Amino acid sequence: MEAPPTAPAAPRRRRWRMLAGLLVVAVLLLVAGRLAWSWMDPFRESTVDRSQPVLLQSIHDLSRFEAATGNFQVIVDLEKDADFLPDAIKGTRTLFVGAGGVDAYVDFSRLGKDALTVSPDRTQVTVRLPRAQLEKPNLDNGRSYVYTQERGLFDRVSDFLSSSPGNQQELYVLAEKKIAEAALASDLRNRADQNTKMMLNGMLTGLGFDKVTVKFADEP
Repeated sequence: MEAPPTAPAAPRRRRWRMLAGLLVVAVLLLVAGRLAWSWMDPFRESTVDRSQPVLLQSIHDLSRFEAATGNFQVIVDLEKDADFLPDAIKGTRTLFVGAGGVDAYVDFSRLGKDALTVSPDRTQVTVRLPRAQLEKPNLDNGRSYVYTQERGLFDRVSDFLSSSPGNQQELYVLAEKKIAEAALASDLRNRADQNTKMMLNGMLTGLGFDKVTVKFADEP
C-alpha cells in the first residue's frame, strides 16, 4: 500500500513569511500612528517657567551676615593727679589690660527690590549691598584685668570707706573706646566685605547662576 502524498514545504514557508510581514507592518503603523498623534495632539500642553527667583527673600532671611570678627587687646594707662598735692598724697595711676572682640557684619534687612538684578535668561545675577558695619566692642571679662595700680594716701582712705572700692567702670569704658577706634582703623570691615562676597557667590552659584556679581552701594 502506497503512503499518501505530503504537502510541499514551500507554500507553508510562504504563509509564515506573509504572516511575519503583516506583523511588522502592523507594528510600524502603530508606531507611526503614535508619533503622528503626539505631534498633532490638540490637547498637548507646553510649559514655560516665568516665575521669579526667591533669592531676595533668602537674603532677607539672613537678616545680617556676621562676616568677620577681630580680637583686640589694649593697655589703658590712666593717671589722675591733684593740682597742688604730690602723688603720694593725692593721685592714682592704673594700668588696665582690656581684651575683647569686635564683630563686622553686613545688614541685609533693609535691602530693596532693586538690590537684586537677574538677567532675562536667568543665568546672571547682580547683588548690591551696603558696606560692612562694626558692632560695639565686647570686652572679655575673663581676659580683662587691672595689671597694677598706684594710689595716694587720700585715695586709699577713700577706697577703704567707699561702698564700692576700686570701681573699674571708667577703665572698661575707656578700653572699649580704644578698641572701637582700633577696629575702625583696621582692615576688619574690608575683610568682612570680601567674606560676604565669597558667601553670596557660593550661595547663588549653588542656585544655578552661571555668573554672580556682588557690588557695594558705593561702587559704580
